[in-house]
Amino acid sequence: MREEHSIVTGIHHCTICVGAAQEDIDFMTKVIGQRMIKQTVLFDGTAPIYHLYYANKNAEIGTVMTTFPFKQAGVFGRRGTGQIAATAYSVSENAIQTFWPGHLDKHGVKHSGLQKRFGQTYIRFSEPSGNVYELVGDDRDKRAGWTTDEISEVNSVKGFNATIMSVRELEGQHDYLTIGLGFEKSATDGKYTRYDIQGGGPCKTVILEHNPDTKAGTWTFGAGTPHHVAFAVANDEVQAKLKAYVEGLGYTDASESKDRNYFHSVYNRSPGGILCEFSTTSGVAQASSTDRTTYKTSERTGTAVLLVG
Repeated sequence: MREEHSIVTGIHHCTICVGAAQEDIDFMTKVIGQRMIKQTVLFDGTAPIYHLYYANKNAEIGTVMTTFPFKQAGVFGRRGTGQIAATAYSVSENAIQTFWPGHLDKHGVKHSGLQKRFGQTYIRFSEPSGNVYELVGDDRDKRAGWTTDEISEVNSVKGFNATIMSVRELEGQHDYLTIGLGFEKSATDGKYTRYDIQGGGPCKTVILEHNPDTKAGTWTFGAGTPHHVAFAVANDEVQAKLKAYVEGLGYTDASESKDRNYFHSVYNRSPGGILCEFSTTSGVAQASSTDRTTYKTSERTGTAVLLVG
């Protein structure tokens, strides 16, 4: 195995553009049951757009969903191929069977019902602006979920299970994942092809969803569309090594390393159109002096937020 193929360790975080801020907060905290851990603003451009962060109980890397509420700015996107088709979270197999369909029904969320893919049970649904989530029954995921008045620990969301990428053609994205990042193709089930890294499993899986007849979606910021998936790398040194390697393969649409306060990021547009990010895990703001894989939080975080304007 090439040295560069050992750099990516799994999913770091995911970022999408949503509608209204309070609408998103309500959906993420009450329906999906995530903890709101931070509120900042969009780093890029000049528009004053909120940047909202959600995670599991311990705010671990591989659980953090971040959102940009663009409805107030009047900017909307178009869903299609060349984008993240869905972000999948892990729950227990018992929870996916006995709790989540009823919980979504209770909140008026339309969903797919229980489906099977790669032998796993999953359910697919959308948040109010149109971005798609999945819950996957996977008892291998032992991370601690956040609990709410409605969602107990046994039914809680543990963290990311996989990212599903929508592509019109498989070949280019296959090469990027395998030759570029070191993923291994592990299974095919209908229009879905699974790729694993570092042994696979929760937070170490990418699934390609082949949609040859679907038009491309937008790449710009806009409510209702995903922005990127970030893959975890250890530090600046290996991040630079991976950037140089993928550029040497011809994937030259790559940014400089950007300081995002909590980590450093390189953005790379993949051949299937999906924006990927290589994000460092060292130097992430800690919740404690001994845990270097969590985002800094406060005791009141996850209970309320003041939105002005």
